[in-house]
Amino acid sequence: MRPNLNSVANLHYHFPLLRFSPIFSRAGFFYNPVVGSQTALRSAAKSSLSTGAATTSRLLLRRCTCTTMATDPPAVPVRDEIELTEVERKIFDRLLGTLRKFNLTTELRVAGGWVRDKLLGKECYDIDIAIDNMSGSQFVDSVKDYLETVNEVAQGDCVIARNPDQSKHLETARMRLFDQWIDFVNLRCEDYNENSRIPTMKFGTAEEDAYRRDLTINSLFYNINNSSVEDLTGRGIADLKSGKIVTPLPPKETFLDDPLRVLRAIRFGARFEFEMDEDLKEAARCEEVKNALAAKISKERVGTEIELMISGNQPVKAMSYIADLTLYPVVFCFPPNYQPEVSEGCQTQSIAYLEAAWSLIHSIGYASFTDQQRRLALYASLFLPFRNITYKDAKGKRMPVVNYIFRDSLKQKASDPDLVMKVHQSIDKLTTLIPSLISKAETMPPEVNQEMEFADVATNSKLQISTGTVHFYTNHAANLNTNSFSSTPYSLLIAGFVLREVKDLWRIALLISTMLHPSDLASSSKEDNGKPELDKRKDLFKAAEAAILELGLDNVWDMKPLINGKEIMSVLQLKSGGPLVKEWQQKILSWQLAHPTGTAHECLEWMKETHYSKRPETE
Repeated sequence: MRPNLNSVANLHYHFPLLRFSPIFSRAGFFYNPVVGSQTALRSAAKSSLSTGAATTSRLLLRRCTCTTMATDPPAVPVRDEIELTEVERKIFDRLLGTLRKFNLTTELRVAGGWVRDKLLGKECYDIDIAIDNMSGSQFVDSVKDYLETVNEVAQGDCVIARNPDQSKHLETARMRLFDQWIDFVNLRCEDYNENSRIPTMKFGTAEEDAYRRDLTINSLFYNINNSSVEDLTGRGIADLKSGKIVTPLPPKETFLDDPLRVLRAIRFGARFEFEMDEDLKEAARCEEVKNALAAKISKERVGTEIELMISGNQPVKAMSYIADLTLYPVVFCFPPNYQPEVSEGCQTQSIAYLEAAWSLIHSIGYASFTDQQRRLALYASLFLPFRNITYKDAKGKRMPVVNYIFRDSLKQKASDPDLVMKVHQSIDKLTTLIPSLISKAETMPPEVNQEMEFADVATNSKLQISTGTVHFYTNHAANLNTNSFSSTPYSLLIAGFVLREVKDLWRIALLISTMLHPSDLASSSKEDNGKPELDKRKDLFKAAEAAILELGLDNVWDMKPLINGKEIMSVLQLKSGGPLVKEWQQKILSWQLAHPTGTAHECLEWMKETHYSKRPETE
């Protein structure tokens, strides 16, 4: 029976890796010295978030979401001046040469993230130059004219038109110099109306431009003319040094002007592990701001910010901020007709699963997963509590709510929901398969009735495979000729079919299955008793992964049947296809899994022998 993932007590009992999740510890799910007693542990263990314990759920959620302590943030090392690379020096020299050549009084300033990152000692290749008295395209034309006078040419240039729907509020000119793209745009100030995040733009001063920025740490300028850093809000450098996320103007005003700034504040706070200003957090929790975020910001822009958080260096911290600021239902909104009902605690579990997966990925080896594998694993973990929740689409068809979150709430890639749902569908099968993989069961257990034709198979206690979970695979394995399969590892046959379903997502599915597996298997040996839970899970994953590779099942989904449908119909003496042909296709795949070097002729002979030996009995 599958554990109830919505029950706190069941999560505690079945998935001990989550005990060590700071998210769950902060939630009071497990004893934490900060709480001061074990009362929270007992009350949490007795309450089920899926049975309507609303008061307890809210209490647990509030404890969970207090992810920042009321302590002074640590000092951040910030450089006194910006050190230019050789390429940056050459680029700026050409720009200053343009000013001298044409006697321009223009002041050139590098804006935003490049200044912030250079002061933090980080390299940045995103150079945005703000111009005070002309448009970006006008200045680029002047640069091209200057380069001709010194026998140089730009490696490329273009103009990106204003496109408010895609958050491009001003025309931007681009030029490629010394293998690096540079953006040019004029300084501006903005006026917003209450119904749109698209501002009315006009030329502005450097100070006006600084104050219109989302955060003080992003409002700094590097003045190319005099090689100096300009902090025109008066607190950008101080907030950078103290590690604070603050808006230049009052936060509620800033967020109502452009609600996307709420998510950007979260992303930068997580990325740099900075502390959010209390007034900023209060503004972000405001219903007016949340309503504006839902109404004024396109789902594509929300999805882009979430994608940057998940793919960033602190995805757990970012999602914790979203929960802490009560933005979770705004960002990951559900359709109106979903069922069953979701408890408040689901977002707590969601972040706890994310944190457990993130920790396990690092324990196994961050580089052992590709960028795409990591992102899908994190999305699959984040949405794990929702995998059995469905809704009716426009045609009345019942669909997983995860599909809605990806396609409608975040407007992510069309393939994302299908891939994550495929991982979710394979978790139960892989979880029940792990014991047989690591024990390397060599033969089909005697409990399986080998005379049964596609009927339910009783639970196999030796392999710990539950009836109804993988009985489809055991049916096929049980239906095969005993002599042909007597030396075949039983786990190979079942794992082969599971991996053919999940395909190249199997390592992601195995990661989450390992994370969810009960602890008795993870600590079965005496040597494991003193190990941290995370190390046990890492060892469990590596043992199961090694078993799959040893069985030769990597890329098993590319295996083609040795006998085609027409040949099967010929042996069975059928005039048309149907369920019987499909059944034999599965049997043939089982034979091929057990005989990786077998030929089509050998497989056909085995099929004839098996079919004709059972034919009288069938008739």
